[in-house]
Amino acid sequence: MSVSALNSGLSGLKAYASALDSSGHNVANANTANFVPQQVSFQEQPAGGVITTISKEGASLSSQESQDGSGTELASEIVQSIQFKAGFDLSAKIIKTADQMLGTLIDIQA
Repeated sequence: MSVSALNSGLSGLKAYASALDSSGHNVANANTANFVPQQVSFQEQPAGGVITTISKEGASLSSQESQDGSGTELASEIVQSIQFKAGFDLSAKIIKTADQMLGTLIDIQA
């Protein structure tokens, strides 16, 4: 159980780090004309854990947005960044707890 929890926590760390990178990319290009922000989606893996898919689909610019700059909505990017950071922190706590459980199991066996 502890090993699968470690794998799930590690996949969560990777997924949320990727999502934070994408959000940072979107914010960094907020003033770039005709920039289409990246969209992040999370998918469960059959063996456990999560992966992210980053795409630009579904993020078309309106005529007003293309005149003003990019399609990046800073307010939603900030909210998503907070959510992604919380997910990253929770994944780190899962790894810490799984490590403690694995250590206890090893101590019991010894």
